[in-house]
Amino acid sequence: MDNQQEKFSHKQLAVNCFNQTWDLLDKRNRTQAEEEQMIHLCHTSFWHWTQVGEHTPQNLSIGYWQLARVYAVVENGEQALNYAKQCVSVSHEADLAPFFIAYAYEAQARAQLLLRQSTEAKKSLLLAEEFVQNIKDEESRKLVEADVSVLKGEIESKI
Repeated sequence: MDNQQEKFSHKQLAVNCFNQTWDLLDKRNRTQAEEEQMIHLCHTSFWHWTQVGEHTPQNLSIGYWQLARVYAVVENGEQALNYAKQCVSVSHEADLAPFFIAYAYEAQARAQLLLRQSTEAKKSLLLAEEFVQNIKDEESRKLVEADVSVLKGEIESKI
């Protein structure tokens, strides 16, 4: 297999595993086996992205964000926070668009909330909101705003 075919294979596998992870995230009433499969698919997607020679910091940001979301959904706050922090870091280092940085802070807030770190979660949500204000695409901005709003409600209900 030549180098070009190998890159294509890694990219296709990354995309396929990413999409399968989303399917499981969207599924209601996942079984424990499906949750485990979702975790494995998400890690597999991320790893394959790292094998694509022309992967970008944006690819890594999205991958770290999805890992953080998956771990938050399965209620593993420590892992969720670990990947959210990596998402924040890579997003800032690469000076990514506000959409990606806002979602990085959203992931961090979600993990902090899961770990009962309400004060830190509020701070992360405020940072997310700052970046949301700079998202030019209305549809993208509304996506982040909706997730941030849900988290704000969850924080307020726990106080």
